[in-house]
Amino acid sequence: DPQAIAEAGFAATVEQARHYDCLLALEDTTSLEFTHRTVRGEMGHTTSNRRSRGMHAHSVLLFAPDEQHVVGLIEQERWTRDLQAYGQNQRHASRPYEEKESYKWERASRAMETRLGPDMERIISVCDREADIIEYLTYKVSNHQRFVVRSMQSRCIKESTEKLYQYSGSLERADVRTVQVRQKGGRKARKATCDVRYAPVTVKIPANKTGEPVPLYYVGCQESGSDNGLSWHILTSEPVRSKEDAKRILDYYEKRWLIEEFHKAWKSGGTQVEGLRMQSRENLERMVVVLAFIAVRLHQLRYLGLNKEEAEKQSCETVLSPLAWKLLWSKQSKSKPPKKAPSLYWA
Repeated sequence: DPQAIAEAGFAATVEQARHYDCLLALEDTTSLEFTHRTVRGEMGHTTSNRRSRGMHAHSVLLFAPDEQHVVGLIEQERWTRDLQAYGQNQRHASRPYEEKESYKWERASRAMETRLGPDMERIISVCDREADIIEYLTYKVSNHQRFVVRSMQSRCIKESTEKLYQYSGSLERADVRTVQVRQKGGRKARKATCDVRYAPVTVKIPANKTGEPVPLYYVGCQESGSDNGLSWHILTSEPVRSKEDAKRILDYYEKRWLIEEFHKAWKSGGTQVEGLRMQSRENLERMVVVLAFIAVRLHQLRYLGLNKEEAEKQSCETVLSPLAWKLLWSKQSKSKPPKKAPSLYWA
């Protein structure tokens, strides 16, 4: 069963997670689009284009910020949208929260807690704007789960008659931060100089929902002198009482790009999962899962190898087992493997 293969991988990640005091759970969703005809009939739509075919996957990748290690996948949900429900998003407001696709964020947290148990207290979920859902924020706070979520909308707060984003402009500047804006699509890479502000806030429940206000901390990072420049509004459960605390939260959020790098290792730059040519959906999903864990290994090696000087000092056995690196050696060289393991940079 594809999920049984996945659970074996998650169990291995749980074992690795016990070696770290703090772990970021980097979350995001991607679509896998398959062009081969044999499986297209069993796929659902993936975009606003009715003819697109594939499946979706919501993955959670653990990263150790202090040690700078990509640890492994702790959760992944895969699903295919119902072709008959195309356009269902138009009825979004009338559907129960648990039936919406956006419930995936809470479902991922529940799955992590089931696997990690008491170790969940060392996990900080790091999510982009799609996770700014009042039900999700309420769930995380009420269950004492830690998180860093980028805000998608300027919410009403108890501290001011103004909404959150307007209120943030009245806060004193606590620090200045240089952010490396990554190249994406038609956007060029550049450096942005930003003002950092922070404050405790209490987010009100929207008028069309029920529940108690949610106490959080806010961290803002906005490009100086630019109305249309970089602008991050972060909501977090982590106490932020100093500029050092604010810096740590922004450091955590900046690591979110690593889940996008995992998707690249899975889809385009590594295992090329979308090129699979399987005869059935079940076989396809089995290989999708296997390649996800191989993509994590590629991601681990590449991330550590970016720092060439440090990677040349370390043994590749920090990531690979003796058998694994010897198999890799046999693919690269006709000579016998050396007695001493090569460097991590070699791997």
